[in-house]
Amino acid sequence: MTALLSDTPQSNTFNISANTQIYRLGYGAMRVTGHGIWGLPNNYDEAIRTLKSVPELGINFIDTADSYGPDVSEALIKEALYPYADNLVIATKGGLTRQGPDLWRPVGRPEYLIQQVYKSLRNLNVEQIDLWQLHRIDPKVPADEQFDTIKFLIDKQLIRYAGLSEVSVPEMQQASKYFKVSTVQNRYNLIDRTNEEVLNYCEFHNIGFIPWYPLSGGILTRPNETLDNIALKHNATLSQIALAWILKRSPILLPIPGTSQVLHLEQNAASGNISLSDEDFTALTLEGEKIYNLLF
Repeated sequence: MTALLSDTPQSNTFNISANTQIYRLGYGAMRVTGHGIWGLPNNYDEAIRTLKSVPELGINFIDTADSYGPDVSEALIKEALYPYADNLVIATKGGLTRQGPDLWRPVGRPEYLIQQVYKSLRNLNVEQIDLWQLHRIDPKVPADEQFDTIKFLIDKQLIRYAGLSEVSVPEMQQASKYFKVSTVQNRYNLIDRTNEEVLNYCEFHNIGFIPWYPLSGGILTRPNETLDNIALKHNATLSQIALAWILKRSPILLPIPGTSQVLHLEQNAASGNISLSDEDFTALTLEGEKIYNLLF
């Protein structure tokens, strides 16, 4: 599972296409909702302030989903940022339904996916979605039907680019028969690198890899001499070091740490200014593997 540094030169930006460039450190808008990603946020005003601060910090890539709330995250993005800056890229997702806090169920019927795209267009108040991602492949619906629906949405110019979430390499290859897969959103972080094969495939084909759960939850808050020393060396938090590691791991990795607080957003954004040495990277990589083997 050892993560090797990419041979591709590092860059702070990634080109989704020749005409669409984003800053690699983005923002995930899942947390501007209530407990369990359900309903309105506890501090509505702070959530709006956080969203307004995103472009002010130089971040021009926001990831959301119609199921966050549901609809709350998309609606707050519109309230805080519309009219949108020309260089702002908003990615949303569809294909998961909600039954309550922390409850999710995939639905991939073509008519449902089309309905959700139209709803996201209304929620965000746009005529075309910059990047739309299938949140999960519904195992009860033939994958080809879901991928063909995405092709239909692209052909109708309702979405500009399309991506997938929580997929394998064979599923990406199958989807590529219908449309260009621009991004993939799978779990990946300093501790959990089980999606290394997908990352390597994305790197070879220049597909953006959006790692969800980039901060490994509460695992990084535990005392660890190696991580603590590297964080101290860079005058940074462990979360900032974890994000800096992701940014150094591969130029196609596009982390989207989420928060509903301005202070945390500012701390996350500062991660892009941390320059880890190759020695730091190797030490972090090995320590991450040790932690994974101990916990899993």
